[in-house]
Amino acid sequence: MSAQTNFYNRFSFLYPLVDVFLKPQKKKFFNIINKLPEGKLLEIGIGNGAHIKLYQRHQITGIELSTSMLNIAKKNAPSTISLFEMNGENLTFESDSFDYVVLSHVIAVADKPEKLLLECERVLKHSGKMLILNHFTPNNHIKYIDQFFNLFSGIFHLKSIFYIENFKAINHFKLEKEIALKPFSYFKILIFSKH
Repeated sequence: MSAQTNFYNRFSFLYPLVDVFLKPQKKKFFNIINKLPEGKLLEIGIGNGAHIKLYQRHQITGIELSTSMLNIAKKNAPSTISLFEMNGENLTFESDSFDYVVLSHVIAVADKPEKLLLECERVLKHSGKMLILNHFTPNNHIKYIDQFFNLFSGIFHLKSIFYIENFKAINHFKLEKEIALKPFSYFKILIFSKH
């Protein structure tokens, strides 16, 4: 079991507090997802599944590497949602399996984000969409806060300083839309399509 998995197994009981902070962003994110045409959707890092009720359409598959988180998610999930213990950096799904891949506050905590992005590309169908909600270090005074937190963000398995363009694998996708969330545009929703 990896150090990251151990951390999130221990962290699972505190996750509802994080959910309170993330709830406004996730509500906007899922409003966008629910407007997309129906299809097969994979959410990587479904956490405790507290947001599962926000899905209104699509055939949902969720994965989580933390057993503790996944057990809580299974209690929140209706029988129509398939949940698996799995690492997004090593998906066992066949290629070209999903119309959508959702990464909600996941890519900045991935051990190997390049590998995660390549796996997203592999399992997406041609012209499938990858939707990301995450913090992105802005080019304003908030970048100094990220730089400060970067000194100890490794304890939380988080990349505080985070630029999506630093990953070569993102070039396998085309950015269709970028939505900056208030305040300060620190959090963004990015919608990519597979080339």
